[in-house]
Amino acid sequence: MGVFVGDVLCGGYMKLENIKLPIGANEEELFRLAVKKARLKPSEVKYFKILKKSLDARDKNDIKYVYGLEISDREETDWEITLPKAKIPKRPVIVGFGPAGMFCALYLARAGYNPIVIERGLPVDERKKSVNKFINEGKLDENSNMQFGEGGAGAFSDGKLNTGVSGVFVRQVLADFKRYGAPPEIEWEAKPHIGSDLLPEVVKNIRKEIEALGGKVLFSTKFTGIRAVGGLAMAAVTDKGEVPCDDLILAIGHSARDTFSEILSEGIAMEPKAFAIGFRIEHLQEDISVSQYGEKYAHLLPPADYRLSSRKGERGVFTFCMCPGGYVMPSSSEYGGIVTNGMSLYKRDGKNANSAVLCEVYPSDFESGVLGGVKLQQKYEEIAYNSGGKNYYAPVQKLKDFFEDKTTETLGRVKPTYPIGYTFANMSSLFTKSVTDNLKSGIKDMGTKLKGFSDDEAILTGVETRSSSPVRILRNANFASLSYPNLYPIGEGCGYAGGITSAAVDGIKAAKIIAEKYDK
Repeated sequence: MGVFVGDVLCGGYMKLENIKLPIGANEEELFRLAVKKARLKPSEVKYFKILKKSLDARDKNDIKYVYGLEISDREETDWEITLPKAKIPKRPVIVGFGPAGMFCALYLARAGYNPIVIERGLPVDERKKSVNKFINEGKLDENSNMQFGEGGAGAFSDGKLNTGVSGVFVRQVLADFKRYGAPPEIEWEAKPHIGSDLLPEVVKNIRKEIEALGGKVLFSTKFTGIRAVGGLAMAAVTDKGEVPCDDLILAIGHSARDTFSEILSEGIAMEPKAFAIGFRIEHLQEDISVSQYGEKYAHLLPPADYRLSSRKGERGVFTFCMCPGGYVMPSSSEYGGIVTNGMSLYKRDGKNANSAVLCEVYPSDFESGVLGGVKLQQKYEEIAYNSGGKNYYAPVQKLKDFFEDKTTETLGRVKPTYPIGYTFANMSSLFTKSVTDNLKSGIKDMGTKLKGFSDDEAILTGVETRSSSPVRILRNANFASLSYPNLYPIGEGCGYAGGITSAAVDGIKAAKIIAEKYDK
């Protein structure tokens, strides 16, 4: 098999990169080009896989799809991650059924370890009812909401799977999501997503597989602490009794503030960490697509996204969790606080685009103590709640009025999508002057990078505080807590991931470490 410059040959598989096709071309054309470049006959190809598909929109008059792929005259080899199977004294216990806990449980279950999962919230179908009750009646369930329940916070936030890391673990996560019902293109799209309408069913299918393999999920069961003996975690304490264990995995999510407080009081090693705060910004999706693609292609391509950042001020300002054709969602998990997040369905066909615009905050900004960041988040959420009218209506402001420090009186072309309701307020009153000034300078700067981003009629909805965990539960290179060698803090809430995919990867790695411990 011949190899061209820039292509990679590994074990008989040729990796081809930077193959460009015009908009409208199909995969038959892609296969033809790949076969020609690999110097193979079509009949010789035994393996053909798209690894990546992205858009090159630098020339608005000639936008192309760019592919990376593998092709070979050999059958695909087995690459899937498997765990060693061994006898284990007690079933491993996992606290939390978000991406990290779910994938940790899945892989332990596949290896025959029969994990037990403790989840404070409800199964995803019942969880939907709690979310809808909050949206329609303003009645919040503190244990079953947009943050807590089967699937974790990611279950209702678009299901974005893009991550800054790559490798076999990421490939495995995407393959598993596809296996349990996610769209097949997540394996090759540059910015894959499942959609908040499809992801709950995928999550449910994973749970059913865990149960079929001998695992167990205890819903509506709140973790309240650890019973330790002789320097080891011997049981997870819950509001329904103890669950004995030899291995306890904490996958608690970034909103489990009561759990942070409890384990801190028990002496678990933790530290505060930087995070970011801000609000959601909404534009018309059509405007974003025209800005990114140009008039010629705006209606021929999927809704455009963006990712922006700025260092014009003293603090970094950046966009996060951008949702093309999406909605701003009420994501509170505590009484008397407003929290926003973004969501879009699989088709991303909503009228507005939205993303978080966030400003960095550091431990030096917090009150003293490990939980200073938690208290800061709560402070801003309470201010937003009061500004909205103390009924879970969100504070809203046009961007022009934010720059001019005045309360909005009338809306323009862009209408808020936050479903409970909204109250006009001045966002400058929600944050410190430093955060406000940096958000203003950052948005103006990002407007020079994406036409229309700083449009006068863009809508701001506050507040966004839960982009990442404000604490880190310290662990060593083997994922073990610095306090108990059989306690494993994993995922986003414990400070070791930044999204669905990276949290799932962390869960698989933890499962692998635990399995290998007993494979001796």
